[in-house]
Amino acid sequence: MINISDFQKLDIRIGKIKSIDRIPNADKLLKIIFDIGGEERQILSGIAEFYPEPSLLIGKEVPVILNLEPRKMRGEESFGMMLTADADGRPVLLHPESEVPPGSLVK
Repeated sequence: MINISDFQKLDIRIGKIKSIDRIPNADKLLKIIFDIGGEERQILSGIAEFYPEPSLLIGKEVPVILNLEPRKMRGEESFGMMLTADADGRPVLLHPESEVPPGSLVK
C-alpha cells in the first residue's frame, strides 16, 4: 500500500501521439513521440506486437508518467511511461472520453 502523498509524486499528464515508429531489430518496441503541451517527449513502449499498424495510433491522447528516470532500450532512450490497461495480456490504450489539451494533468 502507498499513501496519497506517494501517489501525488507521479507527474501523470495527457500526451498526444505525434509520431510512432518501430525500433529496428526489436519485435515489441515502438518509439512514440508525444506532444505534452508544447513539449515533445520520446517514450518507448513494448506494444508493437499488439498494434500491427502503429500509425493508426497517431493523434490518440493517452496518459503518460513523465517523472520516471530515463531508461535506455535497444540504443534508444525512453523518458516516461505510457499507461495502458491489461486485457488478458493485451495492452489497451487508455484515453479521455473527450479531447483535452495535451499536457493536461491527470488527477
